[in-house]
Amino acid sequence: MDKKLVGLMLIFMLSFGLFTTIIVFNKPLTRLTKAKEEFVPSSESSLLFAWPLTAKADGTTPVQVNVFVRNGTNIPLSNKKVRLTATLGTIRVNDLETDKAGKVTFFMTSDTPGLAELSAVVDSQIQLKQKISVKFE
Repeated sequence: MDKKLVGLMLIFMLSFGLFTTIIVFNKPLTRLTKAKEEFVPSSESSLLFAWPLTAKADGTTPVQVNVFVRNGTNIPLSNKKVRLTATLGTIRVNDLETDKAGKVTFFMTSDTPGLAELSAVVDSQIQLKQKISVKFE
């Protein structure tokens, strides 16, 4: 083949490949490389509840702590790892994953009287803005 023809074919193929890539993958490619907002937990929309807010400091009376992990549009997120931290007391099992409703339940006790400040972290990155206090008497 003629060198000019090979050169023109190469330029055509590269141009066609570039054009096709731009048309087909322009926006979908950026969506594939980023995490969708639907699956990113929100520190403002997620919730933290405890019951009862006052418990005996006998080391056996449990306090149930529920964390609801949600995204920015309040959609529950499943399979998110949640770690609960407390300034006082013992959490039975930590580092649990949310269920289909975006909920995870922890149980804690304390044998020391005082005020326990509770907070939660989702996926080792997102600290929930909401914090609660439980009083052990």
